[in-house]
Amino acid sequence: MAARASTDADKKLVRPVAVCLDESAGLDNAYPARCPELSSYPAGPDQPHQWDTLFYAMGMLEKTREIYRKFGLFYVGPIQHDANIIHSKRPVSSLDDLKGMKIRLPGGMVAEVFQEFGVSTVSLPGSDIFPALEKGTIDAADYVGPAVNWELGFSQVTDYILFGPPGVMSIYQPVDLMDLTVNMRAWNNLDPKLQTLVEEQVANYSMRHYLTIQKRNVEAMEKFKAAGDTVSRLSQEDLQRFRKAAIPVWFRWANKDDDARAIFDIHLKYLMNDTVGYITEEDIAAYR
Repeated sequence: MAARASTDADKKLVRPVAVCLDESAGLDNAYPARCPELSSYPAGPDQPHQWDTLFYAMGMLEKTREIYRKFGLFYVGPIQHDANIIHSKRPVSSLDDLKGMKIRLPGGMVAEVFQEFGVSTVSLPGSDIFPALEKGTIDAADYVGPAVNWELGFSQVTDYILFGPPGVMSIYQPVDLMDLTVNMRAWNNLDPKLQTLVEEQVANYSMRHYLTIQKRNVEAMEKFKAAGDTVSRLSQEDLQRFRKAAIPVWFRWANKDDDARAIFDIHLKYLMNDTVGYITEEDIAAYR
């Protein structure tokens, strides 16, 4: 089949994506640090479909667009990626085993909650994780999911992989959302039909991207097992303890910013709904 010639519509689509990569990168990287509820946070929603529900059924997409509009940007939609997991040089079978360990972790909310359990948290760029584990300057490290971590050689320098309870890969960063964000002027110059197409294809790509990674995660875990790595899981009781420690951290971060609080309130409503049931009024009464 002959290659299709590019059309004016194609050029219009390429332009905002290019502008997004140039002009909106600063906000895309920085805003989730102010508002972690747009990406992931400890002991919050821990299933990808819960995040899709928040965005597409609970009003979080509209609220996010309202926030980004202040910066001259259009938030097209979230893109599902993967969980972050911990590889350790020593076994961890409960939260109590974390006490005294030196672990590479993200900063912010994640580090604050782990510190509640006696962890010495360390911030390291991805390129420094392998040598730090190899030299023993850290006991464990968080990074992406099994597929990526296998390719990075973590099995060569650690023997243990820490997951959450069955069905939960990670209790501290269970999703790692990306997104497509576009310069508002460029977005407004698009034909409305093309805008709709881009929105639909972002949602479609999110699903396909996530499923591709999960297939590779399944394959990677078989490789880790064959290499002698041991998987340990935190219990449901550990998750409840972790969430109890996380709740005041949630509120502390949400209350730093009016927009963050608005997003957080959407999360609270969902997490307290009986379809989820992760928290109750009693859990948060002291922080209201």
